[in-house]
Amino acid sequence: MNTPLPTGDWIRAISIKQSWTTCVLTGAKTVENRSHNRWPWRGLVLLHASQSIDRPALRDPLVARTVSGRELATGVVVGVARLIDCHRDADGTRPCTAWSEPEAFHLVFRDVQELALPIPAQGQLGLWKPPEPVLIQVLQQLPDVRP
Repeated sequence: MNTPLPTGDWIRAISIKQSWTTCVLTGAKTVENRSHNRWPWRGLVLLHASQSIDRPALRDPLVARTVSGRELATGVVVGVARLIDCHRDADGTRPCTAWSEPEAFHLVFRDVQELALPIPAQGQLGLWKPPEPVLIQVLQQLPDVRP
C-alpha cells in the first residue's frame, strides 16, 4: 500500500552521531547540541544516525546507561521527532537538561517515534530535505506522521 506524501515544505532531516542518536530515540535526550546559529526550522525531522560513532561519548555514564543493550546503527534514518525550539541557556543559569552543553544551541525534540526498520540514507550537515524514497519508507512504517 502506498501512502501519499503530504505536500509542501513539511519535513527535514538531521544527522546525529551515534550514540547520541540512540539517546534521542529513547526519549532520555530531549536536546541536540549544536554550535551553529539559531535554527529557524520548527516541525518534523527525520533522525538520521550518521556514519560515525562518538566513541568517547560511550564512556559517559549517562550515555552508557541510556544505550545499554541497544544497537548503534549508522548511515540510517532511525526515527522521527518534532523540533519545537532552539535556544541557548542564559549566562549563569543552570542547563535546561542534563544533556545540554554550555554555550551550545539546544535543538529541543518532542514526540520521538522510532522506526522498527532503519532506512539507509545519505546524511548531510545541518538540516536537510530528505529524498522522496526515504520519506515513502518512513510513512510505510509510521503512516500517522503528518505535518
